[in-house]
Amino acid sequence: MPDGVIAPEPADHPAPEVTPAEAQMLRRVRISLALWSGGITLAVLVVLGAILYTAVDRSLSASGTAQLVAQARILTGGRPDPGGDVPSGGFIFGGPNSGVFTMVVDGDGVPVGPGGRRGVPAGLPVMESLDAVKATGARDIRTATITTTVVSVVPAGGVEPAVITPGEVEETTVTTPVRVLTDPVRFRGQSFYLQIVGDRSTEQRTLGILVVVLVVGGLVSLLAASGVGAAYARRALVPIRRSLIDQREALRRQREFAADASHELRTPLTVIRASVDDLGRHASEPVSSVGSALTDIRDEVDHLTAMVDDLLLLARSDSGAVALERVPVDLGDVASTAAAALSRPATERGVEVLVDPAPAELSGDPARLRQLVTILIDNAIRHSPSGGRVLVRVRTEGPDATLVVEDEGPGIRGEDLPRLFDRFYRAAGAPGGGTGLGLAIAAWIAERHDGRIEAANRPERGARFTVRIPTVRPAAVPTA
Repeated sequence: MPDGVIAPEPADHPAPEVTPAEAQMLRRVRISLALWSGGITLAVLVVLGAILYTAVDRSLSASGTAQLVAQARILTGGRPDPGGDVPSGGFIFGGPNSGVFTMVVDGDGVPVGPGGRRGVPAGLPVMESLDAVKATGARDIRTATITTTVVSVVPAGGVEPAVITPGEVEETTVTTPVRVLTDPVRFRGQSFYLQIVGDRSTEQRTLGILVVVLVVGGLVSLLAASGVGAAYARRALVPIRRSLIDQREALRRQREFAADASHELRTPLTVIRASVDDLGRHASEPVSSVGSALTDIRDEVDHLTAMVDDLLLLARSDSGAVALERVPVDLGDVASTAAAALSRPATERGVEVLVDPAPAELSGDPARLRQLVTILIDNAIRHSPSGGRVLVRVRTEGPDATLVVEDEGPGIRGEDLPRLFDRFYRAAGAPGGGTGLGLAIAAWIAERHDGRIEAANRPERGARFTVRIPTVRPAAVPTA
């Protein structure tokens, strides 16, 4: 059991958690936030990927088309009737138009010019493009695929056969993507068609690699974004979770407050009712003959008045309706004034109150600070034996103004320490006349001054209460 406590939670009320229904609701919200984060990230990645893919595709397409147009311009000089002989066709190696195949065909697609059909790959010319030009009379540029059959000989046992048999021949079908430009031209007064074919395999491979990079990169980014979104969703729900817990705790404390208030009010009301009944039974007799009935009524009314005042203060503090004044104040002067006001009850109980104040300037509410000191000194006087002493000391320690109130009473039992600042809590054997709300009000005043209050037992004997309040008020943190 520790020998000190700082405005603790009740020992029999562990820190509350969310209910299963609230936990399920928070889990659904967290999953929804993570899904929304992942969904938005996915949508952004898809849009950016589509834009990038389209841009690269168009760039490659424009480059390939420009290559074909440049080769056609070289062969025709940019004129539909270049005249002269039919140029020889074939593959071009080297230079900006490397890898392009050119040919000149007649209306039936038969290659003309030097070499004729020799050297023309299977699948050429592309008749769809030729038919389009014949129908419109204008240049046609399109993409197509050429399907060719490659015949290869399979050696038996690794040795080339002397005679090829049907079982030793293997045919493989190869499909090649191409881009085709077809132009109507005239050579020596005759109409022909110039067809230039460019291989698109490199473009297809480039776009395929781009798709792989986009998909893999997108999946990695999506997983990372989903993980980060889930982490931020969890952090974003912490205030909501804390709010649910605080709300339930507030309801619990409200129920306990009502139950404790009812219990505390019942005793003085019972005494008052008994005294009134006693007066009623002796209505015809002089007041002097009814004993202590009037005194009991007056004492209990005073007790009720103090309790109602304390209840009203705590209720207003819970609702945030109590505004504290912030002015420069010397805690030493406040302690001296409060101790002087309690000199009479201290003398009646035979207790000596010693004040050792030092200047301790801070910004606070003088009335509330005096109430705090009064509560602690009055509590110390009540728990001190006749002939005992109460020491009140004020110092400045580092950034804090410190108030220490010590008594020579029996001290605080270990089981009472955790609940010492609870409302209506009264330890066993506590002196009468209290409301059980004083220390709770003292803790509230210390907290509202950005400070804290501690309770501990002195090594020799008695209790020690220490209040620490910053001499400089911390800057307010803006809330979103």
